[in-house]
Amino acid sequence: MTMSVAQANSQATRAGAANGDARIKSLIGLIDVLIALVAEENAELAKGLPASRLKQVDEKNRLAEIFERTVAECAGGTNTLSVRDRILREQLLDRILKLRAAMDENLVRLRAAIEASNRRIEAVMQAIREQIAAVSPYGASGRVAARAVSSGTSRSA
Repeated sequence: MTMSVAQANSQATRAGAANGDARIKSLIGLIDVLIALVAEENAELAKGLPASRLKQVDEKNRLAEIFERTVAECAGGTNTLSVRDRILREQLLDRILKLRAAMDENLVRLRAAIEASNRRIEAVMQAIREQIAAVSPYGASGRVAARAVSSGTSRSA
């Protein structure tokens, strides 16, 4: 049995759509992993852990690169990501909105962690400056600083 050109095109379109659906489902799975990872990082940041000590950073960066590549592949060189299946499209949009919310929170928490780290560094630097100033024989001008000398009177009876 031979296929007409129209039938072959229709079959190719269905196969392409199924392949596209599989890529979209894979993308949704990837987004779910990213959301979970970012939520875990946000929880650790909420506890006050410094951003430099977070174990999720490398994995988050690796997954973000895969996400970018996958979106580019799904878009197929177009500026839009078309999903024919309405339910699949709604799932994708829902996940993208959840990821955006998690990333917005992540950005706020990371900025706060960086500011806290900067405050800790400044406090340490100030303590070091004060300690150096207390033992240094030189003043701010570079000249020998006049030291306050404690003089007391002693009474001997």
